[in-house]
Amino acid sequence: MSEEERNVAILKEAYRLWHETKGKSVSHWISICADAIEFGSIAQNLRSVPYMTTYGDVTALAKYFAGLALDWEMIEFRTENFVAQGERVIMLGRCSWRAKKNGIVVWTPKADSFRMKNGKIVEYYEYFDTAQVRDAMQG
Repeated sequence: MSEEERNVAILKEAYRLWHETKGKSVSHWISICADAIEFGSIAQNLRSVPYMTTYGDVTALAKYFAGLALDWEMIEFRTENFVAQGERVIMLGRCSWRAKKNGIVVWTPKADSFRMKNGKIVEYYEYFDTAQVRDAMQG
């Protein structure tokens, strides 16, 4: 198995668990992250979701997952495509979440960019419809 195939397999398993547990497989995600990780979100400037920001180590990254669990209920998370080249893997998919404070549902295409070394995530950046997230958290 090539490095690219191994990285895709690691991420496919993580996303399978993420979907099946409706976002409760946090410990698995943490286990496949390197101690030093460059983590970022396209939503990092939205005041209503301060946990969707940059993180530099896996310990601090727990704030991201805690914020998601506090504010959102996952409805589904579907992966559709994985594209790998060297250390880089891109996941294209879709997801839907319900805002716990008001029941507003957000459905959005999702793109996640990873860089992996030795089977661990060392860089991650997420892309999704931030306008829907903002509106749901303000609604």
